Amino acid sequence: MSTATLSQETKQIVKATVPILAEHGEAITKHFYKRMFSHHPELLNIFNQTHQKQGRQPQALANSIYAAAEHIDNLEAILPVVSRIAHKHRSLNIKPEQYPIVGENLLAAMREVLGDAASDDVLEAWREAYELIADVFIQVEKKMYEEASQAPGGWREFRSFVVEKKQRESATITSFYLKPEDGKALASYKPGQYITVKVTIPGQEHTHMRQYSLSDAPEKGYYRITVKREEGDGDLPPGIVSNYLHQHIHEGDVLEITAPAGDFTLQEEGERPIVFISGGVGVTPLMSMFNTLMQRGVKREVIFIHAAINGFYHAMHDHLAKTASQQENVHYAVCYERPTPGDRMNPFMKKEGFIDESFLRSILHDREADFYFCGPVPFMKTIAQILKDWDVPEQQVHYEFFGPAGTLASS
Repeated sequence: MSTATLSQETKQIVKATVPILAEHGEAITKHFYKRMFSHHPELLNIFNQTHQKQGRQPQALANSIYAAAEHIDNLEAILPVVSRIAHKHRSLNIKPEQYPIVGENLLAAMREVLGDAASDDVLEAWREAYELIADVFIQVEKKMYEEASQAPGGWREFRSFVVEKKQRESATITSFYLKPEDGKALASYKPGQYITVKVTIPGQEHTHMRQYSLSDAPEKGYYRITVKREEGDGDLPPGIVSNYLHQHIHEGDVLEITAPAGDFTLQEEGERPIVFISGGVGVTPLMSMFNTLMQRGVKREVIFIHAAINGFYHAMHDHLAKTASQQENVHYAVCYERPTPGDRMNPFMKKEGFIDESFLRSILHDREADFYFCGPVPFMKTIAQILKDWDVPEQQVHYEFFGPAGTLASS
């Protein structure tokens, strides 16, 4: 943590703004992003514009600012949040010199949105607080950069990888197997981590970066990412990067990626059963964990529950079904929202519709297990609520958001 300190008066002013941030935080951050990109369009090469349109990035930043203000006199309390965001920053190659740009535009946005409520005293207190918080992030990220570059086979910033294999997994999901173009060693990673892929798309003014989970066990001589082609929905356009990867990246092509990052990782200690619950492409980080457990020959009970629209959209099914058929300690169950007639013949399909509490209770013996889940946000909120209703201890519950960190609290 930073050795810098804030005066008691500054802390009191910052904490007093918590109710204001709770009310106006998202408006401030939306204006902040608009303002920052207007003054520094080069940052559009880093930020995911789809998350801006969805409001997920502004909401995530607002939540982070709110947490920092609330715990300004004890920043140790938000270290888990700092670590999670710092992993994403390191993966995106965020630099220390970009933090003053963020601070300048954030304070300006506060003044422009809050008006008279953002007095000189309030803004000065927040300037001091932001500098302290930014220093914490810079220190944490510096250590992460060093660890990533100094690890065997590790590197800093971006490295070129060749697509050795491209494999269709379902109607909308494809796996890409990546090997270093330089032929040198490949850094290991923790099951559940992700990499950032940077692409330059013809006709697009800015480069695009997306983070994709590694979907296989480490130590195999390659990285595998498994990407869903985002087709667009309502006001949201089709995914620029996912469609480009599916349609224009082929075996032999080269992609630029950063070293693995992320804190949603498999906790291998213990004897409790491990329960994986995935929805759609949320299967990817869980597949890395599952394959790691199988590779290491664990004897713990492993239960894998997956939800998909139907078999047409279901990735990785054959591998899971085969493993469950061969391993006594592995159990596998599928829930299809709209199963086809062929899906109804699948012996692993146990539920039609959506995962609910009664279905999970029919699969699981009790709540004494370590739970890992990932998928669309509504799906994750459902699973989180079920586990909460079961009084599953927090330390046994692990989940991952794709994109900016959010909240699973019921609205």
